Amino acid sequence: MEYYNSKTVIYLDGKFVKAQDAKTDLYGQSLHYGYAAFEGIRAYKTHNATRVFKIKEHYDRLQRSCELMHIPFPWDKNELIKQTYRLLEVNNFKDAYIRPLVYCPPSMSLVAPTESSIMICAWDWASYFGDKKLKVCISSYQRPNPKSTYVEAKASGHYVNSILATTEAKGKGFDEALLLDMNENVAEAPGANIFFEKDGKLYTPALGHILAGITRATVIELCKVLDIEVIEKAISVDELKAADSVFFCGTAAEIVGVHTIDDVVFRQRWNDSIGCTIQRAYKNLVLEKVNYEVII
Repeated sequence: MEYYNSKTVIYLDGKFVKAQDAKTDLYGQSLHYGYAAFEGIRAYKTHNATRVFKIKEHYDRLQRSCELMHIPFPWDKNELIKQTYRLLEVNNFKDAYIRPLVYCPPSMSLVAPTESSIMICAWDWASYFGDKKLKVCISSYQRPNPKSTYVEAKASGHYVNSILATTEAKGKGFDEALLLDMNENVAEAPGANIFFEKDGKLYTPALGHILAGITRATVIELCKVLDIEVIEKAISVDELKAADSVFFCGTAAEIVGVHTIDDVVFRQRWNDSIGCTIQRAYKNLVLEKVNYEVII
């Protein structure tokens, strides 16, 4: 996939520059140690204009990730929001995926830096998984132990774990992986949170071993509007495999149904599932066809 070309512009430390001309130092802590924080954000072309969905929440989380990882975050978030919209205009993007990245300067030490840089780029990107229902396997890799790092931070280095899990799953012929936590309970997919339906209720892993997804929070908010009960708890693999239906959610994934986990087929028709209802509601929300945000 081509993420940029000779005309693509990025935002780098207060300036707009061509992506192909941008440079970074090969001695940076971010390159050597994965010591950086990032966000994944989506912009949608609506009937009003191009709108970046929950942009404030994403920049709030970026700042929080940096604070947890002891990476300086000196920027005004309102200015970053303004420049993100400007970035879309400069590149003439209507529907786009946006990637802010806070990274660290040259240093071979293992000491937190006193300064940092920010880059914001964007590209055209359809739904991460497309429209198909997913074949998923339980990964042999676990989510990091919360006592080893801040699992709620969207830190770059954490995604080595995600790459390993997805690569393993695809090597076995699956579309995606599902990681467990250190207690062998269900955690999340490499880049998405998980919900399952059972007897008219939705269940999702409680916070503590997972990334607190912004789309996850949106699903819970939509369920309040739609009067659907959501239960956050520790979930065993057996409990998950006994579900009526399952779906993943995330900024890149949006809402996507799961067809199988390992050898278990979820027999409820997707069109009859709560996940399908949430999928439609989410799409209406991001495209501003229904203003649920007046309520949520």
